[in-house]
Amino acid sequence: MRPMRRQAPMRPGMPCARARLRGVRLMHKLNVCKVLHVFLDDQTYKVEIFGEDYMKRFIGARGITSYLLYRDVKKGIDPLGPENTVAFAPGVLCGTNAPTAGRTTVTGKSPATNLFAKANMGGHWGPELKYAGYDALVLHGQSPSWINLVITNTRILFEPADRYLGLSVKETTERIAEDHPDCPDIAVCCIGQSGENLVKYAGVFCSTYHTAARCGLGAVLGSKKVKAVCCFGRDGLEMADQDAFLSVTQGSRDSIASIGRCAFYKAYGTPGGMIGLNETHTLPVRNFQKGHMDDVYPLSGQALVEQGNVVRLESCFGCTISCKRYTKTIKNYLGSESGGPEYEAISVFGGGCEVSDTDACLRANDLTNQYGLDCISCGACIQWAMECAERGVLPDTFEDPATGKTYKLAFGNADAMLALIDMIAFRRGYLGNLLAEGVREAAKIVGHDSWKWAIEAKGLEQSRVETRNAKGYALSFATNPRGPDHLYGQCMAEGGLSPEMRAIIKRITGDEKYAVSESTAMKPEIVEWHENAFTMTDALGLCSRATLSTYAILPEDMAAMYETATGIPMTTEELTEASRRIVLLERFFNMREGVRREADTLPWRLMHEPLERPHNQGTSMNSKEEMDGMLDRYYELRGWDKNGLPTRETVEHYGLEDIINEEDFYK
Repeated sequence: MRPMRRQAPMRPGMPCARARLRGVRLMHKLNVCKVLHVFLDDQTYKVEIFGEDYMKRFIGARGITSYLLYRDVKKGIDPLGPENTVAFAPGVLCGTNAPTAGRTTVTGKSPATNLFAKANMGGHWGPELKYAGYDALVLHGQSPSWINLVITNTRILFEPADRYLGLSVKETTERIAEDHPDCPDIAVCCIGQSGENLVKYAGVFCSTYHTAARCGLGAVLGSKKVKAVCCFGRDGLEMADQDAFLSVTQGSRDSIASIGRCAFYKAYGTPGGMIGLNETHTLPVRNFQKGHMDDVYPLSGQALVEQGNVVRLESCFGCTISCKRYTKTIKNYLGSESGGPEYEAISVFGGGCEVSDTDACLRANDLTNQYGLDCISCGACIQWAMECAERGVLPDTFEDPATGKTYKLAFGNADAMLALIDMIAFRRGYLGNLLAEGVREAAKIVGHDSWKWAIEAKGLEQSRVETRNAKGYALSFATNPRGPDHLYGQCMAEGGLSPEMRAIIKRITGDEKYAVSESTAMKPEIVEWHENAFTMTDALGLCSRATLSTYAILPEDMAAMYETATGIPMTTEELTEASRRIVLLERFFNMREGVRREADTLPWRLMHEPLERPHNQGTSMNSKEEMDGMLDRYYELRGWDKNGLPTRETVEHYGLEDIINEEDFYK
């Protein structure tokens, strides 16, 4: 690792003139990680370069920023205080022609959980940061006034942002483009009004509709008074072995083209799964009280196409799957259009709130995109409030102070759902301010055992997977350091729903017979494999749609891409070992905050209330006995003790003695 160098402060508001950028494009090599550290307090910056030794150990991107988070963010700090950092890390391959290589990981300490936070976004922002000459960006401290940060190949600009306050994500993105006409296609990453108002689950949005939504990192940006981070670059990316790299990536594109699930995602997007989940009673409905709703078709990806809601298909950088779509309302709430919805959005507002009106759910998706909200957490909070009213814990009506209108707080009330999204984003009224804190804190405030139907663990609202009959997901959600969520170890193969999934289960366990969601057999091995694969997916900047939803790109493909792009020798086994090292370091961040085995669990409802299965097949439920058995084996595979703490031997095996302070853990 080369010494760090502090740069002179830049004058705020300097023009982003294309003429001042290099006329000749430079080639940026991928065998190092060049990190730009920006100090908001005094508007200075420095560059830190991690060489091939660190790349080999931590892969790059998410691996390096997880290391920096552990190094620079101390135990017990306030996530909304100046001691927290926000790091942006486009994957190592981000900006190359590797298929789906447009992803960026954002890390920090979460204001929702007070634990490790990792979120990931697509779009086109990550490649532009790479073209500007940087592999990662870390924001430190707090700005004394609101700013937009503009990064080019030659300048770091701190531009006043007061005139952007109160603007939505879309409005902010459009105005920044208008204000920088000499930086065509400037890439904008910003927060909406919810981030300005420190809503605990405000997200970070880029390319208007792409979001690193989970864990509230948009609120952390708001606390730092950073409205937007913008990139405009002209550098190229140099492959160590271009011909070999092109051959490997073409093979991955061919694989994507040959797999049926990739074509399904292109045709119907992620909402295409709504019908199948509903038929198998695994669609979370009515705040996870049920697994089935009567009128689900209007919420499906198939309906969005057939009804004419889909305006066009869209892609993130370098993607040939094109699962994203741009939609509009056609009957109600006219004039609302937006990117998406993804399954999570239409499921949380449609299934979770029992609203079967297509246009109402599209409007909800549009509002969360505009305000910069995590739709999963937002919808989960609204569902919880609806159930509170149903149980008599909250009043069954509420008034929006902005309009004076009164709404019935009940499942199925689309207008109440939409009003609450607006109130949450602006922390308006008692109910809006309450729900803006997240469901864990809201339940503490309201009391009356309302925590039992608060669908959260570790402080994060659970994403839209019914874990009572998906035991791999149950274990993965319980051990996820950011909380119960699918984007840390997405083990979609556990159900064996495609030939590719069954082949993966056979690869991991030795037999396809373990591709049974309801069984706990071999689930720790399946989860551990998927967490490792997800880690390398993030670190390389690929999309899990290609790696862990369809299995079109496998670990051996990622190792080959990495080696031919960087020139750093990397076998599949070495890439897996580096992924385990990253998972270990992220675990240690939480352990330093006091997390132990008891935190590796699921929301109370999913551990104590059964779910009815279809066709009179009985019920499904997670149990402590099941979870304990899976945790014991999972901890063993990871080299952790019975309390979930990695052993000294594990620390030594992964060479982390220079990073982990033994006195913090082993006394």
